[in-house]
Amino acid sequence: MIFMLKGKKCVLRPLNLEDTKTLSEIANDIEVRDYLSNVFPYTEIMEENFIKSLSSQKVPTDIVFGIEVGGKLIGGVGIHRINWTSRNGYFGIAIFDKNFWNRGIGTEATALMIKYAFEYLNLHKILLEVYEYNKRAIRVYEKLGFKREGVLRKNHYLKGKYHDVIVMGILQEEYFKL
Repeated sequence: MIFMLKGKKCVLRPLNLEDTKTLSEIANDIEVRDYLSNVFPYTEIMEENFIKSLSSQKVPTDIVFGIEVGGKLIGGVGIHRINWTSRNGYFGIAIFDKNFWNRGIGTEATALMIKYAFEYLNLHKILLEVYEYNKRAIRVYEKLGFKREGVLRKNHYLKGKYHDVIVMGILQEEYFKL
């Protein structure tokens, strides 16, 4: 049996090498890329190397799941740059298939990942960075208990303009109070 985190709208499951073609195809939509930090095209080889790197870590610093809806891979979610001494890491999510935007899937996938991070990995804090123009994501994060911790002023360049990056975080005790 494969390790999965199940919600009502989506399932989070480990990525495997068979996902490289799908991910490289759906992750290259230019509109989707406006919300990601990497502006360079993804290739199957890059995806394959990324997935292989996840399983080759002696001490995992990145824990990543694919987001599936009805058996279809639509994106990914994870905790990155985990510091096991301080027990914190950076949250990231991408729903690459725009047909699944605005359906509550990102909210549920985020909630499942937060639960996993605090209840199973025993992390103390989850951080994230979100672009100021990603109002939809900011609402989701606030709804799930993230607090604004700071702003990296004019730290992200996109289409001829610099944008602020908002840093948000949630502590384990805040999660359990919710």
